[in-house]
Amino acid sequence: MAELDLHKVLAVSAHPDDIDFGSAATIAALTDADVEVSLCMLTTGDAGGFDPGRNAEETSRLRQAEQEAAADVVGISEVLVLDERDGFVQPTHKLVGDLVRVMRQTRPQAVLSFHPERAWDRLQKAHPDHLATGEAVVRAAYPYVENPFAYPELEAAGLPAFKIQHLLLMGSPAERVNLRVDVTGYQDRKLAALGRHFSQHRDAERMREFVTDQLQTTHGAGGYAEEFHHVIVNDPATISGF
Repeated sequence: MAELDLHKVLAVSAHPDDIDFGSAATIAALTDADVEVSLCMLTTGDAGGFDPGRNAEETSRLRQAEQEAAADVVGISEVLVLDERDGFVQPTHKLVGDLVRVMRQTRPQAVLSFHPERAWDRLQKAHPDHLATGEAVVRAAYPYVENPFAYPELEAAGLPAFKIQHLLLMGSPAERVNLRVDVTGYQDRKLAALGRHFSQHRDAERMREFVTDQLQTTHGAGGYAEEFHHVIVNDPATISGF
């Protein structure tokens, strides 16, 4: 990741724990390298968990607190929350505009989020909220965040257009993966972050074994790795619209 020369990253998730499953070790490595990472959750995950005696409002409060605790483990500097409904996220113009606002507020070089394409190799990677989040993020990153005539109310509020350089997309179809980040030494931080999501694990030990196996399989050479589809949105050779 050093070759990307990142100073600020915005992670965007659909629910609490998404980022921790997909990229917590990478984020821990980034923050240890003095990269500032912010997290924007689209929902508070009120439709998740296994306790039938807990209502949606209680679940929402609990899961937000769990994510804030997990964020502390990996060094995320702030957790922002939008008002989308868990289970019903759609890439609407309102959501895209909300993401443009967050992107212009945080002004990252890279946005880390979900891939908008369904991965058929493991359907659980392709929750509909994840796909919709990925689509909304990609639309916001190009062209809207860099178009001063899009969402003029943001420009008027002192949030000018700027260009995002990179997208790092989790949960992509296998054929799209083009970046594997060696996170050896950060696997325990990832597991610790996941462990903060107490309400989501019926079998915490099985979860830990599954995640560890995924990290090792992705690395393939005795270490641990996380994988992404890395998309260059803007670089010195980019011509807008081409």
